[in-house]
Amino acid sequence: MTGLSTSETFSSGTAEEEAYLYVLKAIRTGRLAPGTRLIPEDIAGEIGMSRMPVREAFRRLSTEGLVLIRTNRGCVVAGLSVEEIYEVFEMRSVLEGLAVRLATPRLDGDDFAELERLLARMQRGDQASDDWVTPHREFHEYLCSFSRRPKLIRQIARLHAAIEPYLRIWFHHAEKPVSADEDHRVILEALRTGDAARAESVIERHILDTAPALAAVVGETRQ
Repeated sequence: MTGLSTSETFSSGTAEEEAYLYVLKAIRTGRLAPGTRLIPEDIAGEIGMSRMPVREAFRRLSTEGLVLIRTNRGCVVAGLSVEEIYEVFEMRSVLEGLAVRLATPRLDGDDFAELERLLARMQRGDQASDDWVTPHREFHEYLCSFSRRPKLIRQIARLHAAIEPYLRIWFHHAEKPVSADEDHRVILEALRTGDAARAESVIERHILDTAPALAAVVGETRQ
């Protein structure tokens, strides 16, 4: 499956890549929460490598806005304020709208079958696990990959990585609305029409409508 994960846009197999993927996954899944201090020696020990590639991985994550490197104060996992959460969703709506507009004419029967499979996985997700969050990301990844715009895909990937920990908070602290699944069904039906402008509008609205519910839950959990 073609995706938009940042990890797929760089060469693999290096120690830096391994460290990058390790920390990225820990941030996305919430194991490393916002504000957590990242100690190179500790992470290097967990992976079984020297600290130098871990430091390089920190620098790469810093350029993506996922960690903050503070002079003489070390590295911490970056967090988002409620206002920044809204901003990320606004950016996602525009960039993913563009990606979907470009992708719509390129989708065929096999592609729709894969989107249906991911949607079915989302619908089977429950409150006791992360079974909804991962296929949700993969649904968007798979769809946007057909834009065939690598720079656009990388930017979208970074926004997904920044917001995923908060999606998990939303998922575990609030009843997932039925509309979340219905919205993705509407997106799929819009794509099937082949009307690129309509598909763009539908996904933009879907993303923007998600922001208030997620921001509200994040705000409540911080109080």
